[in-house]
Amino acid sequence: MRNELDIPASRILTCTWIRVGVFLFGLVCVGLGIIGMFLPVMPSTIFFLIGLWAFSRSSVRFHDWLYNHPRFGQSLRDWHQHRAIPLKAKMVAVGLISLSFVVVLVLVAQAWLLILVGAILGVVVVFIITRPHNIPALRQRSP
Repeated sequence: MRNELDIPASRILTCTWIRVGVFLFGLVCVGLGIIGMFLPVMPSTIFFLIGLWAFSRSSVRFHDWLYNHPRFGQSLRDWHQHRAIPLKAKMVAVGLISLSFVVVLVLVAQAWLLILVGAILGVVVVFIITRPHNIPALRQRSP
């Protein structure tokens, strides 16, 4: 099954060594994504997204495999088509970010570092919660 992207040949890197390197980088990212599915402290979707990008530059076959994968593909397609993050994923992300900040509060004594980490994590949380999550409604509106 082909996806709606149909990667043009111009997107695939022409230098063999660079293409192989980007392909291997994609494999590592997919591997890290799979590990992240089982480790609660490690994200998975971001690694799948990076792997998808790497495959889009190195291998149409692997790009299509990941994009249309029965387990991983739906969240990748939702992000690509709607920039949507499922509500459950948002809650887990915000919860783990909050837990991370509590750990930083306990371990770090420098006020400037607490402010810096808090500001960065705050921006990430705002980004996550402002993404749409009602994906079925978004699918109905798309052509």
